[in-house]
Amino acid sequence: MSNFWQLFFSIIIALPLTFLTLSAHSLPILITQITAGDFLELGVDKMRRGDYQEAIENFNQAIELKKDLAVAYSDRCLAYLQLQDYHQAIADCTQAINFAPDNFEAYLNRGVAHYRQGDYSAAIVDHNQAIALKPSDFRAYYNRGLARAGDGKDSEAILDFNLALTQIPRISSLLLADIYNDRGLAHFVLQDIQTAMLDFNLAIRLNANDYRAYFNRGCACGRNGDDFGAVRDFSQVIRLNPSNAQAYVNRGVAQYRLGYHLGAISDLQKASEYYGQQGKKVAYEKTLDLLKNLRQQISSVTEIALF
Repeated sequence: MSNFWQLFFSIIIALPLTFLTLSAHSLPILITQITAGDFLELGVDKMRRGDYQEAIENFNQAIELKKDLAVAYSDRCLAYLQLQDYHQAIADCTQAINFAPDNFEAYLNRGVAHYRQGDYSAAIVDHNQAIALKPSDFRAYYNRGLARAGDGKDSEAILDFNLALTQIPRISSLLLADIYNDRGLAHFVLQDIQTAMLDFNLAIRLNANDYRAYFNRGCACGRNGDDFGAVRDFSQVIRLNPSNAQAYVNRGVAQYRLGYHLGAISDLQKASEYYGQQGKKVAYEKTLDLLKNLRQQISSVTEIALF
């Protein structure tokens, strides 16, 4: 699945200036009062630069100065999302909603946090509220579609992806590619392979550098028995994302079916190496088992041919 798309929300407040004259002969002294809005702006700037922990400190300072500043909680939620602290992200968005019940971004981001925790029902509820507040924003439909797909409601997810496509600015080709890719996955799960292929083709046309669409199309090719197409697409995945162990596994299986036994063994060996480096013990062991079985089958075929 692709990542959710969120926009940072910032407030810029002019600095109030106070001039104090000490005596007839003294020069004016400039005293600058730092406001909650200033800390908020600093935090948003840190977010844009990827300094999420420092951004949180700035949002904390903004909240200390103004306890009911809903946008500070909402923005701090985004920082916690980036740090994968979903519990705290939910708490911040809930506080933002308490202070500003019509805060669209807070519902949207809390839905993201629920989704990433695997609580798809709660994510759907939040995105329903976001849609009620802002029915023209494609993000809420797209996010709800992802949550519905996660909840096994792929037909409903497709409807949401369709709605997202009607709302999204057409100039956003990379975002369009994400929606087509995820809609294709929903069609794939529903066994509508041909429609899934059309969506994956559109995703690749819009973003030729997104390995996910090639991976998904490779799976669709394999399901259709097109092993040449599968090898082609998984090779593209490996070119764009060289450490993708699953792509090596899938390409290895496709090569084995095509009779390219040495290539299949090489791919499975490479996959096991990457799984080992990534600490994925179960996948590592399963790949070694698959490699062992493949070698036994190749040996058996060779003995039969010699006999």
